[in-house]
Amino acid sequence: MITVKELLIINSLLFAIGIYGVLTRRNTIGILMSVELIFNSACLNFVVFTRALNPTLLSGEVFVLFIIAVAAAEAAVGLALLFNIYRSFKDIATDRYNLMRG
Repeated sequence: MITVKELLIINSLLFAIGIYGVLTRRNTIGILMSVELIFNSACLNFVVFTRALNPTLLSGEVFVLFIIAVAAAEAAVGLALLFNIYRSFKDIATDRYNLMRG
């Protein structure tokens, strides 16, 4: 049986990897994947604490459904922006985004 402490260590590692990816990646797809890792870390956190504190409630799972909906919307908007950036610059590196100001 996995304990709450072990799950929170895994959660912390997921969050740290996501933050590291957001701060160090130059590629937009890598940044979007890192943000998804952060969202998944939050989902795991909600489920772990709900199951640890009151296993009969479903509030953690309800929050996870909202987070999944927000993550899907974020991915759709992010990919739409990514396609427009690629069409304009033929590159998806984040260094060139300041050229989009008009």
